[in-house]
Amino acid sequence: MRLSAHPLAAALAIALAAAPSLAAQEPDPPVYTRADTLRGSWTTPARAWWDVTFYDLSVTLHPGDSTISGSNAITLRALEAGRELQIDLMTPLEIDSIVQDGHRLAYRREGNAFFATLPEIVPAGATRTLTVHYHGSPRVAARPPWDGGITWATDSIGRPWVVTTDQGIGASVWWPNKDTQADEPDSQRVAVRVPPGLVNVGPGRLVDTRAFPDGSTVQEWFARSPINNYAIALATGHYAHYAESYAGEEGELTLDFWPLDYHLEAARRQWAQVTPMLQCFEHWFGPFPWYEDGYKLVEVPHNGMEHQTAIAYGNGFANGYQGRDGSGTGDGLRWDFIIVHESAHEWWGNHVTTKDLADMWVHESFANYAESLYNECLFGREAGARYVIGTRRGIRNDRPIIPARGVNAQGSGDMYPKGGSMLHTIRQIVGDDARWRGILRGIQAEFGRRTVTGQAVRDYMSREAGIDLSKIFEQYLETVMIPVFEYEIRGDVLRYRWANVVPGFEMPVEVTLRDGGVFETVRPTTEWREAELTLSDPAAFAVDPDYYVEVRAGDAAPE
Repeated sequence: MRLSAHPLAAALAIALAAAPSLAAQEPDPPVYTRADTLRGSWTTPARAWWDVTFYDLSVTLHPGDSTISGSNAITLRALEAGRELQIDLMTPLEIDSIVQDGHRLAYRREGNAFFATLPEIVPAGATRTLTVHYHGSPRVAARPPWDGGITWATDSIGRPWVVTTDQGIGASVWWPNKDTQADEPDSQRVAVRVPPGLVNVGPGRLVDTRAFPDGSTVQEWFARSPINNYAIALATGHYAHYAESYAGEEGELTLDFWPLDYHLEAARRQWAQVTPMLQCFEHWFGPFPWYEDGYKLVEVPHNGMEHQTAIAYGNGFANGYQGRDGSGTGDGLRWDFIIVHESAHEWWGNHVTTKDLADMWVHESFANYAESLYNECLFGREAGARYVIGTRRGIRNDRPIIPARGVNAQGSGDMYPKGGSMLHTIRQIVGDDARWRGILRGIQAEFGRRTVTGQAVRDYMSREAGIDLSKIFEQYLETVMIPVFEYEIRGDVLRYRWANVVPGFEMPVEVTLRDGGVFETVRPTTEWREAELTLSDPAAFAVDPDYYVEVRAGDAAPE
């Protein structure tokens, strides 16, 4: 039993009852090619036998002609005996050579995949290091961050400002690597040589800066933690720097801020939101994952991205998201969306990383849900619910959230608002905030610093909740159907059931059965059930809007 009805219940119930059914016709499935499999699968023969343990990436930027050159030394450990391995690098970039122990390796190219043959079979448990030398004009990101590649931008006074974005398309759009989310190095070095006056900000901590006679410098960054390849990014510009610290769950966390030099004061004002964000997320999700590498916020010329320990920020030092509030409630204009959403990915995406792009809902649904939790931390539980309910206006139900696996396919953008509403719904089903918080923190403790399948997360949540959530996940993630609570009131009897659901779907939901606005739990199935109703005005009947469902009154119930 809930203490009181949600204030939006009546209005939302009326709106949902009047809305057309969302059981849209699903589009024909796309056709995938061998190239898609080579890019998206981690179990192909040239990938499955070896594990990346370390990347040593060195890159030189040439803003004058928009080219890059460099090398990546790949240290691997054989999981089983193997000899041929796949290295990924996207056109129009070119590999110059692949070298092991001073000897050039033979390789063949198939699209964006290069297959190198080692001098001998590597036995299980052994390690090897090979270095890939490359150069070229990388793909230019036409619409960053959604379109991957390099952005050769200039700041407002015409100085070079160079950044990368590659989530989804893949890190191999600008550097050679084993381009799958399923395999993360245990640590990584990134050394970037830049023209005079420019500063590069990378992952982890700055460990060395070297100057050359021509005025160029190399900034060397080292991430001591496991890191996903798409979270490695270049951010090069005329940056200022200031530092703070945060007393967190695991002690002192260093906070480093890198705005453009002429935005220093604006950054000091706006980025003060980092500390309350960290306090909220550590409460709900557990310790910030990277105390050894620190937290950084870096200004970029695009909207933003969750680059590990170097969050990319381009929100104009203003609240909301580019001045807008996706929830339509006004709450989203009370805090900075990019700071909150992209930083949530340090837990959801960077710390807990899915093996397959198809399971990106684990990254984006939880990061979306984190926005409502932050609103709750600031303004109370009702405000958090109001925010997540408001974001439903962005749900399209155009295609399932989970697409085909093993082909680098990404599902519907509904993984953001619909996924967040699914998690908010599950919170209601769990019905115990202490347990719910334990589940969120438990996912981090169970799966952090390694890659995971979405199914493993689903199974964990069911187990820890003590509730079989499998059909709920199937409904919201694998179909475009929204559960319809069908009901009919006849005198003092409420008849109800679920419609528009997958076979075997069962989900408790809370409704008003009596006067006083108190929500009580009923347990619909696809068969008609009944409950005693003592409302003096049947029009006051409502379904708790915290549950993401449609509500439809009708007369289809049997006599």
